[in-house]
Amino acid sequence: MLLQCGIGDDGASPSARLSWLRAETLESLIELNELSLALLAEQAAQHGSAPVPLLREVRSLWPRLDAPGRRRAAGCPYLLLDAGFADAERWRGPAGHVGESAGQAGPAFFTVPGTVEVLRLALTWAWHLARTQLPAARLLLGTSAPCAALIGGCTLRQIQALAERRAEWLRPRWATRPQMWRGLLLAAGSGEPRQLEEAHMHGLTLLAAELRAAAEPQPRVSAPALRLSRSAG
Repeated sequence: MLLQCGIGDDGASPSARLSWLRAETLESLIELNELSLALLAEQAAQHGSAPVPLLREVRSLWPRLDAPGRRRAAGCPYLLLDAGFADAERWRGPAGHVGESAGQAGPAFFTVPGTVEVLRLALTWAWHLARTQLPAARLLLGTSAPCAALIGGCTLRQIQALAERRAEWLRPRWATRPQMWRGLLLAAGSGEPRQLEEAHMHGLTLLAAELRAAAEPQPRVSAPALRLSRSAG
């Protein structure tokens, strides 16, 4: 198992992985995922024939889901939005200036009016989990223990300020994997338990791979090799 919090390759079903979580934590996760999906659908509708493949998939599939189907889509064992929860550099900084060292996170994905409010809720929930339920934070946010500690080390005032200043941080998880989202929405629409579980497991596998890659030490360049590369340039 990659993480003791439940992300790994032990063969357990997503529902089994979540059995130890508090009921109120799961309900909050579903509620936040419902808001996330609604925000994504609003963004897709605003852009019409958007060139972004993910938005095209959501624009075509979201209207087909009824209320139970949308709740099934929101029932993933992880948060469907990301705000750099695995990016330690983003959460480091001088006192009162968390996030300054990360600079801009690139062009904002979300531009619709509800973006800041959803970001505020996501950051506040992540901060609360990191402070009170570290294993849950690691699983549901897809973050490492050191990074969760940095998130939990922020003050509430800092979290609120980040929501106001850093709307560009908020992005769909796996924004470059439209097929992942297509599989999830189709499975949610079908209501077929096995298909839905496979979609959830796919997401857990991706999270585990990302955390494994982030945990691997980066190769260090020796001083002679560095001098050689500079002279060659």
